Parts: sequence; structure tokens; C-alpha cells
Amino acid sequence: MEELRLAVDNFDIIHCHGEFFHAALLGDRRRHSVTTIHWRVDELDRELFFASFPDLPAAAISAAQNAMLPPANRTRVVHHGIARDRYAAGPGEGGYLAFIGRMTDQKRPDRAIRAARAAGWKIKLAGTVDVGNPLYFEREVAPLLGPDAVYEGPLDDAGKQQLLQDAGALLFPVDWPEPFGLVMIESMACGTPVIAWNKGSVSEIVEDGASGFIVEDDVEAVSAIRRLGDLDRGVVRQRFEARFTSERMAADYIALYRSLLAGRAG
Repeated sequence: MEELRLAVDNFDIIHCHGEFFHAALLGDRRRHSVTTIHWRVDELDRELFFASFPDLPAAAISAAQNAMLPPANRTRVVHHGIARDRYAAGPGEGGYLAFIGRMTDQKRPDRAIRAARAAGWKIKLAGTVDVGNPLYFEREVAPLLGPDAVYEGPLDDAGKQQLLQDAGALLFPVDWPEPFGLVMIESMACGTPVIAWNKGSVSEIVEDGASGFIVEDDVEAVSAIRRLGDLDRGVVRQRFEARFTSERMAADYIALYRSLLAGRAG
């Protein structure tokens, strides 16, 4: 931040991510900045922050997140994107479902295990044990593990691709106002459909009946798992390429930069 302060006048647009302490530093340059928010914005600390900085333009990563921002801070929604060739499509013939995410009550891997088991499928789970809630894995997930529910631990990109390419589907059983859910588009890039619980951004990312199924509860999830044969993995990959590449994301941000320089909000 000190390096930015010293060079702040060298830039047309300053695009910030992460926490919000840059807002005070930017001063009257805030109007020519963009802040991408990667976390929920419905909690009190965020509410107090935006009340203090109504002139800080914020780019939301989903319409669901954008709706929680004060109108004064809204610019436009820019969905995430990833490089077109970062992941390749796979056949989904591993005979299991996948879960990838933090081992936390926000992501609900325990719910994924129960849904897979109820539908008669094996499941492989990957992700880190949440440092903010370490007992959740021990109490809620570990007792459910077994031959049909295997925890793989954290995975790098290559491991994630292999897990997704061979999975029949990704289960995304979130239980919080999900701001985006990057693993959903990573799964689509592998041609793997997503069965996601309807929270936060889910209905914006998953196209029901095309790139996966959107469900309201665990009963609907079991039914959706049994209908995976209705989906075409080639179409899943096509929907990724049409909507969630890094090229599209970059173009959206460039359009936002230009609008801010022209004195428009979005």
C-alpha cells in the first residue's frame, strides 16, 4: 500500500482486491478505482465500511452479491473467468461424484456425502480443513467417511482436473450466500455437470438442465443425481466456453474501466 501511495498518480485506474484498507489511501482517486469483492457483503463490518466510503466503485462477482451492496457503490457485475485451456474436458467415467471446497459449514461437505450415499454413488472430497472452523471436519465430516466417501485432502490444479474429469458430477451443497463459487466453472471446464443448492450466485452460474441442476434441498439433490444421464458433457464444456473464460472477464473489466474514466458508474 505504501508503494501504491507513492505511485498513485501514475495510473489511470487502480483495481484492488482483498480487504478494504486501500479506500482511505486513495482519497479523491477513489472515483477512478475498482474494488472487486471476493467475500460476502451482508455482514455488519461491510455495511459500516461502505457507509463510510459511498464513492468507492465496487465490481460485484455476482448479481446476488451486487444486490447486497449499497446502490452508491455499485458499478457492474463481472463474473469470474478462467483461462480456456486451464482445464480439459474428461469422460466422467470414474464412477463417483466430487466435492471440492473448504471443509466448513458454509460449503457443507457432510451434505454432499449424505446426498451421494442416498443416491447410491461413491464420492471423493477434496479441499482444505477450514482454519476458522477446524472442529467442523472432525465432528461433521470425518465420521461419515468410508469406502464410499473418501477425503483426498487439498489438491493442486492437476489433481483437481483429474478428480473433476473422472467425476459424474460436482456436488455444490453450499449453505451460505455464495458470492460466486469458482469451482463450479472449473467443473464445467472439465465437462462435468454441477448439482448445486440454490444459494447466492448459484442460479447465475448453473444453467439448469444444461450445465447441471439447481436444487432446493437434499431430496431434490438425490433426484438430480439420478438424472445425470439427461445431461451432455459436451454441452457443459460449451457453456463454460461461452460464459466463463478469462477473455470474457477481461473484456468486462476493460468496459468498466472505460466507463469510470468517462465519468459513468458502470
